Amino acid sequence: MSFLFGGRPQLSSAEKIAAAETEIEMVSDMFNRLTQSCAKKCIPPDYREGELNKGESVCLDRCVSKFFEVNMKVSEKMQNEAAGKQGISGGMGYGM
Repeated sequence: MSFLFGGRPQLSSAEKIAAAETEIEMVSDMFNRLTQSCAKKCIPPDYREGELNKGESVCLDRCVSKFFEVNMKVSEKMQNEAAGKQGISGGMGYGM
């Protein structure tokens, strides 16, 4: 009943496991997209050396940095929009 007083409702073990599995899937998907995108941009398809050269290494570093920066900005925007929608729908119906 904590949800009645502003607290979050307690999740069951099955719900916690499902939430953790969903989070793992999301992180795995993000990692796979990051790997594919940055490898495609920075590593040529014809390997000449076993190690990354300086240009490839710098490119990968920048690509990963930009990927996470954009990911954080999109996440923040989505959270702000969701909070705004909750605020609008939460205020409706009162005072009528």
